Amino acid sequence: MSQLALNQSLWSQFGAALEMFEESIQTCPKEVWDSNPNFSFQAYHSLFFLDYYLTTKPVGFTPPERFSYSEFDEDPQIVTFSQESLLDYLAACKEKARHLIEGLDEQLAEQRWINESKTMDYSIFEILLYNLRHVQHHVGQFNLLLRQHIDNAPEWIEKSRS
Repeated sequence: MSQLALNQSLWSQFGAALEMFEESIQTCPKEVWDSNPNFSFQAYHSLFFLDYYLTTKPVGFTPPERFSYSEFDEDPQIVTFSQESLLDYLAACKEKARHLIEGLDEQLAEQRWINESKTMDYSIFEILLYNLRHVQHHVGQFNLLLRQHIDNAPEWIEKSRS
């Protein structure tokens, strides 16, 4: 398989997971979102780590300035962020993921991704797969919350539409 075909296949699945995440956030009615901090918390947690795992040199990572806390804090406070601000964050992360995956070559794929505490040591390729699994895990949780609160959740997306 060529590098281009590999990158396209990886994006097809990673992009699909991000589109499912986007649809899940969009499906949640504003009144449910505003009355239950679990939706915002799940979305922010997922986005924070999506962004973190997409950062090729993660030491010193901080979330975008507009977000008031880090998931690395000892006792992170639960803050309700608007759907719009989290969808904007997701759009930025989606672009970051696409750029990373499209630029992935053998050298970058083999580069080490090591967190500050050195408890995670992966190749960039493997952290991308880890990240994909993490996103999809939380999409499942988010959709369970939607089914419990509004008896509705988005459908499975087979491949990225973009």
